[in-house]
Amino acid sequence: MCWISLIGKVACVCYLLALSVMDVKTRRLSVWLLGLGVMLALVYQVVWRGQTIAIWASGAVVGFLFLVIGRVTEEALGYGDGVVIGTLGIYLGIWDLLGVLVTAFFMAATYAVVALVICGFRRKRSFPFVPFLGMSYVIMLAAGG
Repeated sequence: MCWISLIGKVACVCYLLALSVMDVKTRRLSVWLLGLGVMLALVYQVVWRGQTIAIWASGAVVGFLFLVIGRVTEEALGYGDGVVIGTLGIYLGIWDLLGVLVTAFFMAATYAVVALVICGFRRKRSFPFVPFLGMSYVIMLAAGG
């Protein structure tokens, strides 16, 4: 079981890294890669991890809520971000996902303030969010999560 968990963590880091590079370079995320992530998270959760359905389904609901937020805000937070959050929610479960999100939003807010004050970015300028999710997940792993 320990090897499966390690493989899952490495796969998740690689997945988030690939999506982060894609998000930074093109500001678009591959639909097939997003779908593959959802499928792998579901397989991992159902076959190996064994969390209750309520825990990982709640994590998926958080991703769905971010899709709704993306729709309401005309993609201020993109649909791809919502799918990645939902995928992480399935993989991690609701509680670990919330920790990752808090850290990611804190880092994104810090970046935004620095970009506004030091780099002269305008308020309407956007930036990719997936790299912050990836960094936050790695911080969670480093902290023993």
